[in-house]
Amino acid sequence: MDKAQIIASVAGDLNATEHAVDAALAHATTLVQSMIGARTALCISPVVGAESQTRALEAIAALGAARQAMVTCHEELAKDHRRLGYGVYAGAEDKGQTTTGEHRLRAV
Repeated sequence: MDKAQIIASVAGDLNATEHAVDAALAHATTLVQSMIGARTALCISPVVGAESQTRALEAIAALGAARQAMVTCHEELAKDHRRLGYGVYAGAEDKGQTTTGEHRLRAV
C-alpha cells in the first residue's frame, strides 16, 4: 500500500465510524419515540417504563458525547494530516470525482 491508500483507508474508517454513530443516534431516538407511542397507545401510565425510558435517554446522551468525540477526532486527524505535509484529503474517489494535486477533506 502506498501512502495515499493508507490515508484513504483511515479516512474511510473514520467516515464509516461517524456514520455508525449517527445511525445509532437515530435508532436510539426512534426507540424512545416508539416507547412513548406504545405507552400512549396502550393507555399505560407514564410511570410504567419511566426507568427504561430514562436509560434510553442516557444512552442517547452518551451517543451524543461519542459523536462529539468523533468530530474532534476528525479535526485532529485533519491537523495531523496537514502537519505531516500531505495537504488536505477529500476522498473524491468515493464520489466518483477526479482531483488533480490537492485533495480536500469532507466535512462532518
